[in-house]
Amino acid sequence: MNIAPFIDIVEDLNRDLVKSERYLRLILAIQRAIPCDVVALLKLKHDHLVPVAVVGLKQEALARQFAISHHPRLQQILANPHITRFDAESTLPDPYDGLVDDDSEQLHVHDCMGSTIYIDGKPWGVLTLDAMQAGSFDTLNPTETRAYIAAVAAAINTSEHIEALEVKVERNHQVAQYMLATTGPSSIIGNSVAVRDLLSEINTVAGSDLSVLITGETGVGKELVAKSIHQQSRRSEQPLVQINCAALPENIVESELFGHVKGAYSGAVSDRRGRFELADGGTLFLDEVGELPLAVQAKLLRTLQNGEIQRVGSDDTIVVDVRIVAATNRNLQLEVKEGRFRADLYHRLSVYPLPVPPLRDRGKDVILLAGYFLEKNQHQLGVTKLRLQQTAIDQLTQYHWPGNVRELEHVLSRAALRATSEQGRHASIISISRVHLGSEFSPSHSVAPAIAEVDNISDNHSTIELSQVLTLGLRDSTDEYQRQVIQTVLAAERGNLAAVARCLKLDRSNLIRTMQRLELDPNAAY
Repeated sequence: MNIAPFIDIVEDLNRDLVKSERYLRLILAIQRAIPCDVVALLKLKHDHLVPVAVVGLKQEALARQFAISHHPRLQQILANPHITRFDAESTLPDPYDGLVDDDSEQLHVHDCMGSTIYIDGKPWGVLTLDAMQAGSFDTLNPTETRAYIAAVAAAINTSEHIEALEVKVERNHQVAQYMLATTGPSSIIGNSVAVRDLLSEINTVAGSDLSVLITGETGVGKELVAKSIHQQSRRSEQPLVQINCAALPENIVESELFGHVKGAYSGAVSDRRGRFELADGGTLFLDEVGELPLAVQAKLLRTLQNGEIQRVGSDDTIVVDVRIVAATNRNLQLEVKEGRFRADLYHRLSVYPLPVPPLRDRGKDVILLAGYFLEKNQHQLGVTKLRLQQTAIDQLTQYHWPGNVRELEHVLSRAALRATSEQGRHASIISISRVHLGSEFSPSHSVAPAIAEVDNISDNHSTIELSQVLTLGLRDSTDEYQRQVIQTVLAAERGNLAAVARCLKLDRSNLIRTMQRLELDPNAAY
């Protein structure tokens, strides 16, 4: 018995090889053990056999998918738990007719045999061997041949276990990186009625696998709500993977969601798992889902319907078990009406809609949140104690907070830095007054004159008249009115976008997007 092929097969298990090369080296070892002209290893996928490595066949064979029902020889091999040999005179059509790498269009007289490869007692695929000379396999020792086939099965089984471990290690590493990148507050802070109602809703939906659509203004804490849902779910021991749909260029969103294979596009130098695969068994948080391009929306819908994904550049399907939590600051119902968001995807995502209240509706929660953020700033600045003077508390509770909790955090970070710089890092108590909050933060700084200017729009009869509405249409007339209001407030605020946003009760980023849509230049001088 020739043991050299066994040695080659075992040594290859210790080599760092890609799957395609490992399979090719495996059948080359079999060809050395059993001299023949053609060897093919085919993997069973549903009702097809797909070549994963071939020797002696044209390369186009690797692109074929052999439907088992159309190939009686492959049917017989799969139906037989032992090695199957076909007579040279067999009239059964050969699946490799026209594919043998010898310029022949049809195989005539030759020796052919095959065996099913079993992994854990289930058929994994088949190994087929062909010799152009009839009778080539007559002298084979059946016991040795079965031993070679068993070695192939063992090598495939071992390599798949190795690959599964490598995938698990890499997945855990990537998940850990995403978790570190999204570390933040672990609980929702607040005692207001609005927050208590929100916590009750989270408790209701968390234990289910329903898709949740979290809505609310920018900065209200939608990401924290998503984390709370995951932490209270049955999937809490599995990863929570996040993707910000607004932060990615349109041409890579699909790859980030579904992954890609090597060579799928320029720069795809290796296979890469997407967020769906990383979140398998856990929760995928689609932040700013309203920003997804329509083409990607269609593919996301298919995944939610079927629980299957396809990496970019691959025809293989991968089954995933993922719970979807999405968030947006857009009015998706309006986006659906305007044709910017698919209605069917909206209904898939919003099985359980969950609005998050703005900070201005949360009463004294602003003071509780201020305490949390100041405690955080103490550690970051290395100071003993930060406290708010009553003048600062009054300002915080009276402010409208267009940027919500995120704006509060940033205001307090700046105020803490100013107060520390003024009073010294080694002071026993560093007091934050209204002055430290900044003049640009004061509600009285610019809102009143700006509102007065807005009121003058109607006084000067510059608003859109009914006749103009009938001429332009409601949408264009509404855009023109918004354009006039923004331009007036911009002039009053001398181009200070932060002040304009506060006056118009908008988040600054939303104001800029609205200006761009209305073809107003946010950087223009006023």
